[in-house]
Amino acid sequence: MVNQSKMSSLTAKDDCLAWAARDPSGVLSPYNFSRRAVGSDDVSLKITHCGICYADLIWTRNFHGDSKYPVVPGHEIAGIVKEVGSNVHHFKVGDHVGVGTYVNSCRSCEYCNDGQEVHCVKGSVYTFNAVDADGSITKGGYSSYIVAHERYCFRIPENYPLASAAPLLCAGITVYSPMVHHKMNQPGKSLGVIGLGGLGHMAVKFGKAFGLNVTIFSTSISKKEEALTLLGANRFVVSSDQEQMKALAKSFDFIIDTASGNKTISGSVTGGTKVTQEMIDFCAAHKIYPNIEVIPIQYANEALERLIKKDVKYRFVIDIENSLK
Repeated sequence: MVNQSKMSSLTAKDDCLAWAARDPSGVLSPYNFSRRAVGSDDVSLKITHCGICYADLIWTRNFHGDSKYPVVPGHEIAGIVKEVGSNVHHFKVGDHVGVGTYVNSCRSCEYCNDGQEVHCVKGSVYTFNAVDADGSITKGGYSSYIVAHERYCFRIPENYPLASAAPLLCAGITVYSPMVHHKMNQPGKSLGVIGLGGLGHMAVKFGKAFGLNVTIFSTSISKKEEALTLLGANRFVVSSDQEQMKALAKSFDFIIDTASGNKTISGSVTGGTKVTQEMIDFCAAHKIYPNIEVIPIQYANEALERLIKKDVKYRFVIDIENSLK
């Protein structure tokens, strides 16, 4: 934590305050670094909130063996525009904006041209722990601000809470994208949702908004009452009960599997810019809000430990604006 007296001694290049992991222990602590200057197509975003995703654990703890320390995690970013480049036409100072899982792509391949930058032929550049076009290592949303090309920024309606918007940028779009791609937005059809975590609870909310009959499959009977009353699922099934499972064979039009370790029929690596903006607007129009637990940055290490234990209902969101100072 940098106090006010120390702030004055920071050079301009060190003006981004953050929390970072320095080694595979994954322990986060205060860190200062520089963001790039705002280019003609860039948006500089004062971060107010950042959601916590399992990806934050993967790269702070080097699970994939490719972590580039120090790692500043976070790719569910929401905030307020504080500066725009001379070429930026879609955003202005004061707008509410989100940044998701990637901040760059080739912008010329068939996928980029179709607004599906996440599938960029040359590979999209992830929001943290990735090598950007200028050779710098991207650093994420556990920080005071971020500079991103306007193409990878999303408009958040003024009446939609920024804390709620943050998880939409990964958890929300990861389930929304395949649901609309596979035309699950057909009222009256039946949907099975496997797993009731950050992604699963959003699949339930989207399913209900689409007019589907939603059944949750979970190994935790303790989640039943909340699933039916709070989330509004039509039915709750304990997946370890073989009789219940057998009785439901061939009874679903669609199944979304948000639990790990299962066979994948059709995967989802978040979504492109086009469908992400559509999803945010859909949530605002239908008053769909993730169930979140808002925490200060000082609690991030404990939150990541709780995430491992699945002790969260259903997404942690860091209050960057009020705790990172």
